[in-house]
Amino acid sequence: MTAPGTESISVRPAARRRSEWRTQAPVVAVVALGGALGASGRYALTLAWPTPTGGFPWATFWTNVSGCAVIGVFMVLITDVWAAHRLVRPFFGTGVLGGFTTFSTWAVDIRRLTDAGRPAAGLAYLAATLLGALAAVWLASAAARRVLTGRRR
Repeated sequence: MTAPGTESISVRPAARRRSEWRTQAPVVAVVALGGALGASGRYALTLAWPTPTGGFPWATFWTNVSGCAVIGVFMVLITDVWAAHRLVRPFFGTGVLGGFTTFSTWAVDIRRLTDAGRPAAGLAYLAATLLGALAAVWLASAAARRVLTGRRR
């Protein structure tokens, strides 16, 4: 026996869609590849410019600031200049630049400076990285927009 008013309801199976994994697998792959490249570049920079114990972590500072500048230019390129393939942003923006910049190491460096008895240097590093990164992305995107598209924003 069916409930009154439910006799005409029919349930159809959902239309077959591409599996979520098949759609996302290329994105995961390019993020992983880009992340490996970016992290390798960052690691090479820290090997070339090591931070002495208790010293100011210049390599991490410049890695984060320069990575933010590059992402500012990159975002102008893919939003205002040309239509990028759907995997370019995950590969370069999330993967390469996400692996290259290192805000987790930034946090560890702040703690190391503080633990080494240099809390003022830790606070200066905290503020300088935040301000430097924000200024870099803003200035780089404004400059790229002006040079590449000929307009101000």
